[in-house]
Amino acid sequence: MLEHRTSNLTGLLLPLADRHLILPNVAVAELIDYQPAAFDLDTPPWYLGRVSWRERQIPLLSFESACGDKIVIGERARIVILNALGGRPELKFIALLVQGIPRSYKLDSQLSYVDVPLCALEQAAVQVGDQVAKVPDLLALEELLVDAGLF
Repeated sequence: MLEHRTSNLTGLLLPLADRHLILPNVAVAELIDYQPAAFDLDTPPWYLGRVSWRERQIPLLSFESACGDKIVIGERARIVILNALGGRPELKFIALLVQGIPRSYKLDSQLSYVDVPLCALEQAAVQVGDQVAKVPDLLALEELLVDAGLF
């Protein structure tokens, strides 16, 4: 008798100020406490500067601001360190501002897509538990940094 297997993936639901993002857990290197970042005034509003992590300086971004919304740094703010995907030797990690602690979810291969408006940095929206979560375009986030001359 053949055993029927469905491919399961563990995802992390990242709480932002105005939406939730869903990522495979392998995309996330670490969750760290919020720390104010040093930044220059002539940088884009979504760029919050650089944070220190494991003796590195990592660029900190506001996903909401990159999508045209305002930056929120709430009392539960944290920073998620993401593994960069673009293969650039100078950009191995990106820090993303989140509003709380990510939750782990088992995702099956049959995600339920939801038809909602998406910003240019979102690839899709899916139903995760009782939340609608957006799938971020991590390569596009990296391109924002490169295009802005920040890397």
